[in-house]
Amino acid sequence: MEKYLRLAVGIMGNATSLLLYGSPVLTFMKVIKDKKVGEYSCIPYVIALFNCLTYVWYGFPVVSNGWENFLVATVNGAGIFPECFSIITYLIFAPPKAKLRIGRMLVGALVLFAVLAVISAFAIHDHKNRKFMIGMVGIASSIGLYSSPLVVMKLVIKTKSVEFMPFYLSFFSFFNSFFWMTYGALGRDIFIVIPNIIGVPLTLAQLILYCIYRKKKTCQETGTGLDPEVGLKTNGALNGNSEEKSKSPSDRRVEMQKTSTLQKGRFDHS
Repeated sequence: MEKYLRLAVGIMGNATSLLLYGSPVLTFMKVIKDKKVGEYSCIPYVIALFNCLTYVWYGFPVVSNGWENFLVATVNGAGIFPECFSIITYLIFAPPKAKLRIGRMLVGALVLFAVLAVISAFAIHDHKNRKFMIGMVGIASSIGLYSSPLVVMKLVIKTKSVEFMPFYLSFFSFFNSFFWMTYGALGRDIFIVIPNIIGVPLTLAQLILYCIYRKKKTCQETGTGLDPEVGLKTNGALNGNSEEKSKSPSDRRVEMQKTSTLQKGRFDHS
């Protein structure tokens, strides 16, 4: 019974993960249309790609015992494609310096993964230690991805507006973390439980903040622009915030880029 329950939870986790993976595709379709990357950062997508590769390898029988984590491998394998699409699109339309920086980071991530895969496959000869090594790397990268919403939550509290935090992204992130935490708990796999047990309270806190501040005016009501994926301002300053109004456009663009980079790093990874 527990085996079938874990399978069902894993399938639901796959479904919510696919919804999350699809969101950056919409953003980069806009990049293709505009033929420029604007203020977008590609760093979170490189990290997410590394995370997907790590957990695909973790789910393979080389690391896990048989196909006990087959669903972990499949969902992260599916996640590789939208991450690659986002990175390739960025490299096509980014300025030369940004291309060079992201290219170096991408090569570094791929080399690091290759080294980890070779060491775990040939230098370590039992599943327990292989899972420990790859699982610890997966936990480290997942915690980095899940910690990024803290900055956005701070902005919501400061501005008393949910325009910085789109509801559906937080909604699906919560259920995604919950399903994979449950999946890991049913299989007694701490390397799946730990990153998602951090993600559950963080995404739940976002939903609570949304309920508290949802009645505040949205950007559509105030006439300001939002990025459709991350909910960040793309023009103007916050209403009633004299400090924001006094900032120059270049200062606002820098702040937007920092916040957008942190928010985009949320794509999860089971």
